[in-house]
Amino acid sequence: MNTRPSWQQYFMRMAFLASTRSTCIRRAVGAALVRDNQIISTGYNGSPKNSPHCKDIGCLRQQNNVPSGEKHELCRGVHAEQNAIIQAAINGNSTRNAVLYCTHQPCSICAKMIINAEIRQVYVAESYPDQLSLELFQEADVDLILFDHETGESKRIV
Repeated sequence: MNTRPSWQQYFMRMAFLASTRSTCIRRAVGAALVRDNQIISTGYNGSPKNSPHCKDIGCLRQQNNVPSGEKHELCRGVHAEQNAIIQAAINGNSTRNAVLYCTHQPCSICAKMIINAEIRQVYVAESYPDQLSLELFQEADVDLILFDHETGESKRIV
């Protein structure tokens, strides 16, 4: 029996590992940005550097009863996908033609960043209620793939 994970399983598990660093109260999200089967950066959702964490001061979205998938700007947190792209930039790693592994489907704000970062494929373990992100990925010809990191089964969303 072969227990060695596929590349996709390996990198998705890295995204889940990154999510364990999240400081978000509502949803722990992690991301791994990969080029040529090498991790170039990781990210998780949480407050900006030197800012208080939501776990410590409360969630702005909860306080204002903001539903999932709406008003993304009403959040103290930087999303996992954003942090992965930012970390790649800080460390001088190009994101062109990279693959993003993320625990959750990106929101429309992250989708726009992913498209402009020239990331061509995004693997996600869970969907997210943001129809605009799906439309943006489809228009930009970015593959969005729902991936089960346990079984290795995948299904193209767009």
